[in-house]
Amino acid sequence: MSAKTAQPKSVVDLSRSAVSRYIQLASLFRRRIQAGQWQVGAQIPTVEELAAECGVARATIRQALDILQIEGLIDRYRAKGTFVRPRPHDQIWCEVATDWSGLLMSRQDAVIEVLADERGKQPPQVPHPIGDLSPSYRHVRRRHSRHGTPFLLADLYIDERLSRRIPAKALQTKTALRLIADIPGLKIKDARQTLTIGTADVETAQALNIPLNAPIACVYRSVADHAGGLVFVAEGLYRGDQVRIDMKLK
Repeated sequence: MSAKTAQPKSVVDLSRSAVSRYIQLASLFRRRIQAGQWQVGAQIPTVEELAAECGVARATIRQALDILQIEGLIDRYRAKGTFVRPRPHDQIWCEVATDWSGLLMSRQDAVIEVLADERGKQPPQVPHPIGDLSPSYRHVRRRHSRHGTPFLLADLYIDERLSRRIPAKALQTKTALRLIADIPGLKIKDARQTLTIGTADVETAQALNIPLNAPIACVYRSVADHAGGLVFVAEGLYRGDQVRIDMKLK
């Protein structure tokens, strides 16, 4: 009797997550590009080699590579192979500031589109318990783009009594916190920001033109006035491949 050929053991354990394997692999391969393990201009391993390494079918590898190709990270050539695509020199970095003055600055070349403007709303969640909820909020949904590429989807909840003091044009030109800081007569007592990492749902993926379950940065902001009222609550969803946070360490 002939001995059975031993199957190579996968170095990637994909069984611990309910997320589809090809999506997990797309995240793995994306990280290899970001970390420089697969360098710009270099040919990546073949579908057969990746299938053997990851212990999956070749079709699963192709699905994962399809995602990277849609994201513009790789180029695939028949009979030549797959290569890491050079990134543009002017990458659409969106810097999430960590100080008040930085948060007031607008993004260079950014275009703000108002997708929804509703009255009489309440924020679905309060990320920072720093003040009392207002009776009613104005909900404004905005999408920020640069050079035609969306990078931020934001939901703003502004105390409706204060929102009347915001010029209509400001909604298309100012950052969220600049809108609040420029309200005449408003004195800010406290402001908070929290950032978490998540993945894009169907609605977010469509709005930001990214694949389903692509990484996103979720930024939550709250502002309270001197009277103890929660005058502003916001959620911002940033494309994970275009966001950067710089912090000076002392």
